[in-house]
Amino acid sequence: MRGLAEILADAAGGVFPPPDGSVTVVAQPSPRDVGVLAFAAHAVVFADFADSVDEGPEWVEKTLAAVPGDPLAAPLCPPFLTALAGRTGLVVGAVDLLTCADRLPGGPPPALTEVLDREHPRVVRALAYREDVRVFAAEGGVLVLGRGLAGRWEAAIEVDPHARGRGLGRALATAARHLVPEGAVVWAQQAPGNAPSVRAFQAAGYRPVGAEVLLSPEGA
Repeated sequence: MRGLAEILADAAGGVFPPPDGSVTVVAQPSPRDVGVLAFAAHAVVFADFADSVDEGPEWVEKTLAAVPGDPLAAPLCPPFLTALAGRTGLVVGAVDLLTCADRLPGGPPPALTEVLDREHPRVVRALAYREDVRVFAAEGGVLVLGRGLAGRWEAAIEVDPHARGRGLGRALATAARHLVPEGAVVWAQQAPGNAPSVRAFQAAGYRPVGAEVLLSPEGA
């Protein structure tokens, strides 16, 4: 069976699971990685179920069948996510739009200064979710890079209130594409309701892939 890393790599290249309404269950790629990916008419649940007598796919199928409403939406609906949280002992995070972009050659356009202080609040927070974390500061904003779910490169940006509306978010999102290794893809999640963030990443060339929700320990 293909693992989550392979599914993500295929999706980054425009090859998606079949839109047949089915759900694929795969092992979580690390102890930290539990959640649900939703593509067009296909969902991927990644979690380990070794603590139970019933196998993961059977539990997922049975639990999804009990969710009222559109079965295509069920994997991201509160009843299923709440059941998954109860099963894993984790807390459901936000449902995000998942996007990705290919690396760009050359150096990043904005003037960035790498933050080398590992006690910096942005570094400390990022280390709870990613490895190989690098944080870059620009005038009015911050860019965080690291290896997250299934080892993928992930970017996150923050723009200070006084610097918004000037294109800095787009510039930071573009900078991330220059900073990942040759041949890499960089991923980013945006809250669907955060329209400025969605627009900034899409203006920087990030293409929508699907939706994603991650589960984590309470307080993480």
